[in-house]
Amino acid sequence: MSFSGNVKSELCRSEVEKNCCALAEAMGTLLFANTFAADCIRIVTENQDFGIRLPRLFRKGLGVSFDSLPQQNTAGKLIYQITEPEKIRSVFSTCGFSAHTSVSLHVNFALLEKECCQRAFLRGAFLAGGSVTDPEKRYHLELSTTHQSVSRETGRLLVEMNLAAKETERKGSAILYFKQSDSIEDFLTTIGAPVSAMAVMSAKIEKDWRNDANRKTNCDSANVDKAVAAAQEQLGAIRLLEKQDRLKTLPEKLRQTAALRCEYPETTLSELAELHEPPISKSAVNHRMRKLMQLASEE
Repeated sequence: MSFSGNVKSELCRSEVEKNCCALAEAMGTLLFANTFAADCIRIVTENQDFGIRLPRLFRKGLGVSFDSLPQQNTAGKLIYQITEPEKIRSVFSTCGFSAHTSVSLHVNFALLEKECCQRAFLRGAFLAGGSVTDPEKRYHLELSTTHQSVSRETGRLLVEMNLAAKETERKGSAILYFKQSDSIEDFLTTIGAPVSAMAVMSAKIEKDWRNDANRKTNCDSANVDKAVAAAQEQLGAIRLLEKQDRLKTLPEKLRQTAALRCEYPETTLSELAELHEPPISKSAVNHRMRKLMQLASEE
């Protein structure tokens, strides 16, 4: 099962105890479902747990049953439909709409005055029209609906709940989405999926750890490359001085450092400083190397 499917299964493990929350979740499901119109209510899902939850949710929240149910043990898409006109009118009325006069659907905020109902509404919206990418790959959670006004009003609700989402459109649907891991964690926790939220957090921690390790490795590699290049430049200067028979005329300190560099061509300046008798500081070695290179550049 996909990560998105696991999230939905987690959400379906909790029972809706309050009638008000059942209604709010059912409204969220309807407004983000495949079809919520005066002639048909149609919900399509591939999640078996959501399929089991739907009939109970609609009976408790809306007082209606589906006219068409998928056969038991059906794999793939599960389709739930209400086509009886009287039932559809009842659903619209219970949600605060009119099946005949509502030009466009809206979020009925009168049903979402309690925080628990707001959470339930978002849970229903995600179960019907939501998806979330595996956090091991990338961070993306979205809610999709064909009702533009519903998307705008849900976006406003999210802002009020400190869960501000970005908005876009895709193939005639309005999309609310999150691309930050912490926002996705907060949203999942809010709608009742704390285990999935923790999985997102864990994935981010692991990614950050890997990225930090890679940065350190790259940094160390770059430093090694710089050290090797500098050592080769220093060796070139020393060999030039030796070829010109000038090295033996230099002060003892410079000759000692030059000899150690030739003997240990791959050591760092800090390591080279420790090899001196007696040991000297890294800055002293650096100063001597600069002097040797300066002398080699002089004609």
